Amino acid sequence: MSSAAEQRIVQDGPGPPSPGACPPGPGRGPSAPGPPVWPGAPHPLGARPRTGPGGVTGTNFALWAGGAEAVEVCLFDEDGTETRRPLPEFTHGIWHGFLPEVGAGQRYGYRVHGPWDPWTGARFNPAKLLLDPYARAVDAPRGADYRRLPPEVYGHVRDWPQQEYADTVRDDRDSAPYVPKGVVVRDDGPDEWRDDVRPKTPWADTVIYELHVRGFTMRHPDIPEKLRGTYAGLAHPAAVAHLVELGVTAVELLPVHQFAHEDHLLRRGLGNYWGYNSLGWFAPHAAYAAGGTTGQQVGEFRAMVRALHAAGIEVILDVVYNHTAEAGELGPTLSLKGIDNAGYYRLQQDARRYADYTGCGNTPHVVQPHVLRLITDSLRYWVTEMGVDGFRFDLAAALARSFHDVDMLSPFLAVIAQDPVLRRVKLIAEPWDVGTGGYQVGAFPPLWAEWNDRYRDAVRDFWRGALPDVRDLGYRLSGSSDLYAWGGRRPHASVNFVTAHDGFTLRDLVSYERKHNEANGEDNRDGTDDNRSWNCGAEGESDDAAVTALRHRQLRNLLTTLLLSTGVPMLTAGDEMGRTQGGNNNAYCQDDATSWVDWSLRQEPAWADLLALTRRLIALRRAHPVLRSRSFFAGRAQAEDGLRDLAWFTARGGEMTERDWYAPTGTLALYLSGRDIPGRDERGTPVTDDGFHIVLHAGHAPVEVTLPGAPWAEAYEVAVDTAAEQQTAEPGTVHPGGARITVPGRSVLVLRVRE
Repeated sequence: MSSAAEQRIVQDGPGPPSPGACPPGPGRGPSAPGPPVWPGAPHPLGARPRTGPGGVTGTNFALWAGGAEAVEVCLFDEDGTETRRPLPEFTHGIWHGFLPEVGAGQRYGYRVHGPWDPWTGARFNPAKLLLDPYARAVDAPRGADYRRLPPEVYGHVRDWPQQEYADTVRDDRDSAPYVPKGVVVRDDGPDEWRDDVRPKTPWADTVIYELHVRGFTMRHPDIPEKLRGTYAGLAHPAAVAHLVELGVTAVELLPVHQFAHEDHLLRRGLGNYWGYNSLGWFAPHAAYAAGGTTGQQVGEFRAMVRALHAAGIEVILDVVYNHTAEAGELGPTLSLKGIDNAGYYRLQQDARRYADYTGCGNTPHVVQPHVLRLITDSLRYWVTEMGVDGFRFDLAAALARSFHDVDMLSPFLAVIAQDPVLRRVKLIAEPWDVGTGGYQVGAFPPLWAEWNDRYRDAVRDFWRGALPDVRDLGYRLSGSSDLYAWGGRRPHASVNFVTAHDGFTLRDLVSYERKHNEANGEDNRDGTDDNRSWNCGAEGESDDAAVTALRHRQLRNLLTTLLLSTGVPMLTAGDEMGRTQGGNNNAYCQDDATSWVDWSLRQEPAWADLLALTRRLIALRRAHPVLRSRSFFAGRAQAEDGLRDLAWFTARGGEMTERDWYAPTGTLALYLSGRDIPGRDERGTPVTDDGFHIVLHAGHAPVEVTLPGAPWAEAYEVAVDTAAEQQTAEPGTVHPGGARITVPGRSVLVLRVRE
């Protein structure tokens, strides 16, 4: 039998109803003919209320579906009754029409007609209700209420006996009762943002705090229970007060685009907690709304942004444009897959299969103009109409691919660079994906900052005693000039972090050497094994006073290193007060106390001290421009006396030689001169500051350190000593230049230069 004949038999074989019009189902389906659909306009895309000819109000619907044969917009009443109206016009791949009397709050979706031929990438199926990719609000069933995704949400027969060809057999059962619906949302009025003042914090002054909208507020005792886990909860004065007192300048929110739960999680009684499974790139996730899901979530999100802006805090969104919740060929049909599969996704030469650069089953075809437009329209919408100040792009290398390879001249990066809105906001790349050549740390163009995982690895390795020498650490502490000193990039291109949502918390980093992900239901196979952690002598929580004391010192070391390094520091929510996940380094499906911030830790003296130290370190950074340099240090003498803007010293008090950089050592000291800091203030005046001498000692035994004398300093005052059990903001001990002092094992000593 030929392969073509075999394909036809599988495709047309016995199974569910024939591929004709889907049955309406009890109580649903097309109602009696409604009012006529006017031609409307192809722009803007989505469902936008407007005034039509003759002053008639209604909604214009426009959807790009270039390969479709017909498109119906489906309107849903409160009882689920569906009215289908055909979009009559087709302009440059866009189906559009104007429906009089349809206004804000209307729930809707699309049914798209066309060929079913998975072998060529065509997966049209009008039995499946599809979410508008431009929907600005989504009314969604609670996915975690299911124990498995209903079979109706799949465009193919999910349980077809011949699994090898299951995706080729069309399923004609109606999916409307089980899938999210879009909601028509009114446009902003002219006064919507009049009282909002964006902080516009310069990059060099930025301190980022990565948090989860739900997890940050779920256990906060001062937030009303009905607001916990919501946008309104994050806007509550108690939540904002913590951020202000901490001193951070920006929150980086884990994904808040409408997302869906994966079937394999639902079958284990779990759900997607982190949200890296996007479904709607314009809609704030409905489950985070306290006041309703038929448009109220939009206003609630905007109110949250305004509250944070009023406190001087910027809002950065972690966005996932590199894949969608529809997964691969065996995934559900919820939106793009049914609208125009071959038009929206990258397909392999075997068009049944998807090109997958993310490990999540699919990759949007960003080279296609309409896909690029969808993403950039989404980004502009969140800036101009939702008030956000920047974006962190998950697996950004996947977006930078042209037809295969990562290309820093790709259409996506080129469009961002010239866009008058997007080029002015903060842009952060996670500079890798899982495809060939996907690791691109240091390669993004000057407009971008990047998550610097080389900083994370070097700092972790140094404090656990695993660095062979200190060459890499020197670059990381001083802004990673080896990665970013090209093309006009500055130190703020490096977003420095020791922990993030993905991996151990800071407390777990010093308490566990192995992951403990059993609760995820994957036999502890998920999550990385490359943790670069050290448990200080005992795995997990310990009653040993010596182990506990060492762990707290290591936490102080890690936080001090992070917050005083050149670049942009990023803290993970709860690390400042000892949040633990019990050793789970992949808590993406743990929507419970495992992942939620435990605010009761503030009442425990040891963790309260850690919180106080974090606040003091951020305040020290904010007060001293030499600790947040806007330019890379030159390392050259600034005057005839030989004083350099940056110098490196051994424990013996001499400047580092080439041999010293290659020698195995657990001690490194750096001197930062405040005499003439690179850069100028707003009026062009040279900036001056105190100088600092910072000693990092990762060895277990104390070390004798000689402090540099003239011309470096006459004397030094202790600003931070992580060896002290009780941290204080009082002026510290003063040491003369040239003095020999003892630095305890595993500690950081921060000394302010005194003239």
